[in-house]
Amino acid sequence: MATANTTFIGEMFSGTVYKRNQGRVVRQATFFSVVALVAIGCFTMSNTVLSSLPVAWKTGIPTAMGALGAWFAWRLINYPKFADFLIAVEGEMDKVSWPEWPYLWRAMGVVVSVLVLFMAYMWVCDTIWVWLFRLIGFLNIPELG
Repeated sequence: MATANTTFIGEMFSGTVYKRNQGRVVRQATFFSVVALVAIGCFTMSNTVLSSLPVAWKTGIPTAMGALGAWFAWRLINYPKFADFLIAVEGEMDKVSWPEWPYLWRAMGVVVSVLVLFMAYMWVCDTIWVWLFRLIGFLNIPELG
């Protein structure tokens, strides 16, 4: 357990797990999200910045950085202030009333329909403006097709 006088650096080198059974789902999701971001960064670094180095360096440096990133993610979700925040997030998410699947499908249908109608409206407006500008000679773009 962390004391009130524990610093961030001191907590990063601690081996304790803060409030082990609280906020488990959100903490795991946060951990895997941070690890995924670190992995993407390491892969990108290997293929861009380190691309001209030998294979041992090209794989070794990103692997070491990935291990450090995973360790940092683990310590981050066990940092008391951040862990308390994640625990509170999971508590609030438990209070949310989630809609049923039929409602979600109907809502998605409404959103997609409105987007298609708006797209058609914007196409009509664009066509009218282009026709009008060509008519007055203000737009000198050849027609397509």
